[in-house]
Amino acid sequence: MSITILKGNIVSAPALGRLEVTKNGYLVAEEGRITGVFPALPERYAGAPVEDYGDGLILQSLADLHLHAPQYPMLGMGMDLPLLEWLNTYTFPTEARFADPDYAREIYRRLSRELIEGGTTRVCVFSSLHREGTLILMEELEKAGVTGYVGKVNMDRNAIPALQEGTEEAKRETLRWLEECRDFRYVKPILTPRFTPSCTDELMDFLGKLAAERDLPIQSHLSENTGEIQWVRELHPDCRQYWETYAKFGLWNSRTLMAHCVWSDGRERAAMGDAGVTVVHCADSNQNICSGTAPVRVMLNEGLKVALGSDIAGGDHLSMFDVTAAAIRASKARRIQDRWETDFLTVAEGWYLASSAGSAFFGQEPGFAPGSMLHALALDDSLLPQPHPMTVEERLERCVYRRQKDAIRAVWSEGRKVFTAR
Repeated sequence: MSITILKGNIVSAPALGRLEVTKNGYLVAEEGRITGVFPALPERYAGAPVEDYGDGLILQSLADLHLHAPQYPMLGMGMDLPLLEWLNTYTFPTEARFADPDYAREIYRRLSRELIEGGTTRVCVFSSLHREGTLILMEELEKAGVTGYVGKVNMDRNAIPALQEGTEEAKRETLRWLEECRDFRYVKPILTPRFTPSCTDELMDFLGKLAAERDLPIQSHLSENTGEIQWVRELHPDCRQYWETYAKFGLWNSRTLMAHCVWSDGRERAAMGDAGVTVVHCADSNQNICSGTAPVRVMLNEGLKVALGSDIAGGDHLSMFDVTAAAIRASKARRIQDRWETDFLTVAEGWYLASSAGSAFFGQEPGFAPGSMLHALALDDSLLPQPHPMTVEERLERCVYRRQKDAIRAVWSEGRKVFTAR
């Protein structure tokens, strides 16, 4: 039997706002599945090898539920433009390059490695519309040890000529891609209409029926920008709100991810709650492109499912440590905007959203729950000077706000050790 035993200061987020700390404890997994966290090693494991990280932190690895893989080369570009101009000026021309398989291989290999080295083991990713490039992305993620979902983007209108499919081509290529990606073990397909303005009614109807027939998850964008919302209203005058343009085609259910939701009002939020849709909060992107600041505290108070996404390259940081800090800062800005009527996110809450809340989309119980597959990272935070003897909670806070490049020593994904620092 394969046994993994990790020793260190073990920290998990079993509930929103609550950290569970076991100092100098043991995290044990058998055949890749967690059996428990223990203050002392149970006798039945006596003699088994132990990976001892001393005074280091052993944390849940992270989940990024919204990123655009073909935008990785343009991180930090076009940040002075609003969303729709940014898409046409930078994003679409960049994504068009992924028609070249060699270029796709080079970029996606680097992206996959950076994700794992940064402690992100679960993802929901937008590829480009290119079928071959999407398969390359799935292959490189799986090789690196990343698990999760990848979507071949569908867009048959309102793009540049180099990045637009015909409707029948989009249907055909999507079906072919689904057949060709059957053999991936850890990376699975997710249907991906880019957003309502990019897809005709015929294509949206096709994707909705396909999702139902094959029980596939769905990812897209919702209420990110006021100009976008007005555009959607013009394209679908029969819909009172943006969310209805997905719902009327069967793309609105408990396996749906909707990124942003910055301008979602009470009615739209209620529709998300009723359907079990997961909101993916992308704080960096929303601020960079001046879309706004999502009411995350209100969403959480209303019981919505909320997780975090880097949204590269609208967001300019791939590390989920940075994304967590950005979400906390954005919640403080929102508190000021709301005249101090809403609370900001604490570090413990932000960490929960980056780890347990994201992992829930993949069916994982929160924290280091027995029976769950091992997704973890070992981190050495001794690189930072300490002003006084610090609690484990203080150390985690500093790791969130002051990410150190070489702090992550090892990463486990789906029970496998996939990264060891040199």
